[in-house]
Amino acid sequence: QVQLVESGGGLVRPGGSLRLSCAASGSIFSIYAMAWYRQAPGKQRDLVATITSGSSTNYADSVKGRFTISRDNAKNTVFLQMNTLKPEDTAVYYCKAEILTQGTVIPYRAQYWGQGTQVTVSS
Repeated sequence: QVQLVESGGGLVRPGGSLRLSCAASGSIFSIYAMAWYRQAPGKQRDLVATITSGSSTNYADSVKGRFTISRDNAKNTVFLQMNTLKPEDTAVYYCKAEILTQGTVIPYRAQYWGQGTQVTVSS
């Protein structure tokens, strides 16, 4: 069984910064790509940033130059550093990871999601 737990959300003023963390735990052999998504009220869940196992990164145009995704493979953790935050960044942020985990007979790869953490940008 695998769990992803996010932390670091909160209320911040426009122009401020937050750092989100997402730690994976459980029966983990390997973690492949990791990503952050966000979902604002009444809107679909959108991809924010991705990072491969080799630390190649990709970002949504709306966050390029302001957000940085990184990972600590030794701690099975992915981070999202968010700078120069704007009110439109307000959303629930979710992490996702593709993980090789122990199955009943053999290991298998599956996608896992965290429970989400609220980020509110408001003055």
